[in-house]
Amino acid sequence: MGKEELINRVVSVLKTIYDPEIPINIYDLGLIYRVDVDEDNVVHIDMTLTTPACPITVFVVQQVINYVKGVEGVKDVKVNITFNPPWNPSMMTKEGRERFKQLFGYDIVEEYLKMSKSGPPNAG
Repeated sequence: MGKEELINRVVSVLKTIYDPEIPINIYDLGLIYRVDVDEDNVVHIDMTLTTPACPITVFVVQQVINYVKGVEGVKDVKVNITFNPPWNPSMMTKEGRERFKQLFGYDIVEEYLKMSKSGPPNAG
């Protein structure tokens, strides 16, 4: 199996792991920054969470490791959690954005971009 096929299989598995608070998978939420496979078939994943204070970090990382290790051809999994760059809604895939609209009735990316341009509301 080639590297690209293995990466595609890993991405397919990542799309089965859901954020416990937002019912959208972690890939379509834009939490996965990089998936790579080295010459020993070790999968390297750079990912983030919606906030550095996320109380379920260990749970999500363990899920990623367990699910990806189950992919045929994967020898091991290394997960790197990073908050650089920090996650924001514009990192969602088209599919994630559409799912969010279906669930919550508004486009989170449009709202995020409006807020980014106008700044935070006054607390006055």
